[in-house]
Amino acid sequence: MEPIHHKEKEQFKRLFEDEGIDRIEDRLAILEVFLGTEKHISFQEFIAALQNNGYDFEPDFVKKTLNLLCRYGFAAKKGFEGRPTLYEHRHLGSHHDHLICTKCGKIAEFENRQMEDLQVKIAALHGFHVLQHKMEIYGLCSDCLKERIRLIPLSFAQEGELGIVAEFMGGSGAQLRLATIGLRKGDEVEVITNSGAGQLVVAVNGMRLALGRGIAKKIMVKPNGKRKG
Repeated sequence: MEPIHHKEKEQFKRLFEDEGIDRIEDRLAILEVFLGTEKHISFQEFIAALQNNGYDFEPDFVKKTLNLLCRYGFAAKKGFEGRPTLYEHRHLGSHHDHLICTKCGKIAEFENRQMEDLQVKIAALHGFHVLQHKMEIYGLCSDCLKERIRLIPLSFAQEGELGIVAEFMGGSGAQLRLATIGLRKGDEVEVITNSGAGQLVVAVNGMRLALGRGIAKKIMVKPNGKRKG
């Protein structure tokens, strides 16, 4: 990637000189830090990256420089759902799409030539000529998916099993009821009895609680791999 970056810096300097843009050396320093990020980055994150590299430019100057980078094709603004505006490199002759995790916010880039060709074919079938496109796929990344799979309803936990209360699936009414009997997110629970039918008894903060199976199904716990007894 470094040869491409070197070429981009040369193009940047020549283009900005031809356009009569001021403070070229300062803007070139901003470009170099930007090219070194290699990720989608928010404005505030980029300000922090500049400071970590020893620069203390005025935020307004940085913002204007980023806008110039976007205007002249060195950077691109991305507006992902539920996220602040992010900036990424715009390398000539390349295109990629995005996978966005709705839980942790991680963004992964991917390229698929077959998918690109299929989109052109579909457009052609409709008499449509593709100029540009973007694809954003929202879901759960592998790390968050593993975390989600590990959650189980309390009613499925075995006698002697320990877990942490992670979620309540029954709405505000169920959460209020649980809070009233002394059960909250983050509490460690130990399953005392669970026959697979009817009530089950759990221990929370040194107290025994009897829970109906219906509400126990709505309490999602994260097993910690330990058992009592």
